[in-house]
Amino acid sequence: MSAGKSATGKWARRKARRAAVQAVFGWQMAGGNTADIEAEYQGNGSLDKADAEFFQEILRGVLLNAGDLDALLGPVLDRPVAELDKVELAVLRLATRELEARQDVPYAVVIDEYVELAKLFGAEDGHKFVNGVLDKLATSLRPLEVAARERV
Repeated sequence: MSAGKSATGKWARRKARRAAVQAVFGWQMAGGNTADIEAEYQGNGSLDKADAEFFQEILRGVLLNAGDLDALLGPVLDRPVAELDKVELAVLRLATRELEARQDVPYAVVIDEYVELAKLFGAEDGHKFVNGVLDKLATSLRPLEVAARERV
């Protein structure tokens, strides 16, 4: 994908989320500034056929608001944020950002996408933990949407 162009659609978003999990994980482990991390992923082929604008939006949302996202996660966790596995933390931070800031994406889609990423990158049963946390989080961040879906 050439610079400045962004793919769209379900698969392009999925690829963007996958790259974002890797980018947030790397940032959690090694630090770095947002511009350098974005440039690395735009230059290494990770965003080919991905929704690069979506990647940039959710990545920046996590890197610039990690403390706020952790505060949202805290009440639905069974342990402190600092004790979470780094892959699960990256997945949960991204999913929290998307649940909070992207009302256009149904909460069930957000949960499904990030549970799949937890299966791909996380520990053996990490996806079960991620699923449980995101179910609770969706109830607090999107109560009307969750209630409407439960009535169906």
